[in-house]
Order: sequence, then C-alpha cells, then structure tokens
Amino acid sequence: MSGVTERLPRLLSLVPYLLARPGIPIAEAAADFDITPRQLRRDLELLWMCGLPGYGPGDLVDLSFSGDTVTVTEDAGMRRPLRLTTAEATALLVALRTLGEAPGVVDTAAVRRATAKIERAVGDAGVATVAVDLTREEEATTAAVRGALDRGRALQIVYYTAGRDAVSRRTVDPMRLLLVEGRGYLEAWCRRAEGVRLFRLDRVEEVVELAEPSAPPSDAEPHDVSRGLFTPSEEHRTAVLEVAREARWIAEYYPVDEVVEYADGSGAARVLLRYADPAWLVRLVLGLGGGARVLEPPELATAVAERARAALAASGTESGPDGAGEGEA
Repeated sequence: MSGVTERLPRLLSLVPYLLARPGIPIAEAAADFDITPRQLRRDLELLWMCGLPGYGPGDLVDLSFSGDTVTVTEDAGMRRPLRLTTAEATALLVALRTLGEAPGVVDTAAVRRATAKIERAVGDAGVATVAVDLTREEEATTAAVRGALDRGRALQIVYYTAGRDAVSRRTVDPMRLLLVEGRGYLEAWCRRAEGVRLFRLDRVEEVVELAEPSAPPSDAEPHDVSRGLFTPSEEHRTAVLEVAREARWIAEYYPVDEVVEYADGSGAARVLLRYADPAWLVRLVLGLGGGARVLEPPELATAVAERARAALAASGTESGPDGAGEGEA
C-alpha cells in the first residue's frame, strides 16, 4: 500500500484514528492499517507538514511520541465535524448521483449510501431535489462497454463526433471507463485512427461486442485527464460566441475553454469555443436561431450573416423575426 492512491486515504484516516486512540503503540496502529511500522512512521512524518493556510501554531498537525507510542496533540481542525454550504452540498450530490447512475464505473451501492447520508444531513436545505439522470441508451451503452472490458473483447461502435458533425463506424479495443466532469467516457485504441481516443458514451449510437479479443498495442498510453479532457490540436480554432440562456447548453456539449456569465441577470454568457470545421460552426449558430451571435472572428460572423441572408432570400423573407444582424441567426 505504498502508492499515492492508497496513501492519501490512509493519511486522511490517520488523524481521526489516532485522536480516538491517544498513546497507541505504533506497531498496533500499523497492523490496523495493514502496513509496516516503518511505513507508518513515514506517514506520520508527512502529517507533520500538513495543515491549514497560515502554517502557524495550531494550523499544522502535531504529534507527540513517547517510546513506541504516538498521540495527536494538534489536529488542524480535523476534530470539527464537516459542514457543507448549500452550494457545496448540491455540487457533491450532483457528482455522486452522476456516479451512481453510471453502472460499472464505480461501486454504485457505496455511492448511493453516501448520497443518502448527505441527503439526510442537508435535507432541510432543499438540495435533495437535485436530480441527475442518464438516458436508457447511455445506461445500455455503459453496460455493454463494461461487459466487453470484463470479457476482454473488442467493440464495434457507431460514434457521433460533435466537432465535425459526423457519424463514423469504428472498431476499438477498450482500455477503461472514465467518469470525468460528470460524463462517462470509453478510453480505447481506435484501429481506424491508430491511436488512443476518448469516446463520450452519450454520443455512442450503436455498440456491438465482437468475438475477437481486445488487443491495444503495448505502447498505448492512457490519457492524463487531471487537467481536463480537451487538448487543442493545431487544426482547432477558437470562436467567441454570445449565447442566450436557452443556448447555454452548448458549453456542456461542446469543447469550450471559457464561459463568462453576464452580470445583468439575463443568463446570457460569453463562450470561448473550439472548433475544427468553420462550416460546422456556421450551421451550429444558425441552428440556435436567435440564441447565439458570433463575436469573433469577424470572418466567421460574416459567414453566418451571409448564410442567414441567403436562407431568408430563398424563402422570400427580407428579414428574420427579430431583425437578426451580422453574425446572428
């Protein structure tokens, strides 16, 4: 249990454990955590450097050793019960419910138990009404992918690529399921692209498990998602859109770098969006009706306006219902 993923939960558990057992022998504590006394001493040395900003007396965890025993003398506030604001509780419940509705990604029973505890603790705040639901199609896709991973089988999928507004059929070698920023993804070796790709599960239109084994190349590297999913490539350009409240969903569905909400209470926002195909973005803005306007680049705003005027002329209408101006449809 020396890896980071095992050590961090142990460190978080050590302080309350030791607070409940002042003067416990180090060997006994190590046995309870299934580690060696030497590893426990290393953990305790690290705890000495942990605490709250300020890092003065009372801000850091402090320990007292007597012979082969240890006692926590300063807990850096970890003795106090955790209190969540309504916003914090809501965000946590949304994340937990998303996890709980993604079968095969995590231990859903444990997630639902944690959700129930938080709902009981903050029920009076009204956050228990927050709901996150996956479609039946996405649930079926996730279950099929999980099954293929368990059996070590390749998959054939039909996938919608939003950035190109295109549907493709691919044969992939599944590597793992991911849940990032509230959405499920299949990470797999794509035989057509000859590279590791992430496929958003709600954009997988068909999935078929193949009889052949999944065999990603030995040098296939998993994505580092610690800084987010989207990594711009040279072919990607940026556009700045002004979107109305009803069109804010595009910031959740398409890759964006920034969302700045206007302070006038209208719900509108300024969105920095990445795209590869200008024609696709023109169609997207036109499809949003009056819900979006291109601010930058000017040539894209002009293209949207020209397409809108051409469509109005073809229909025999001189102007849109709201008198759409340049870059707006």
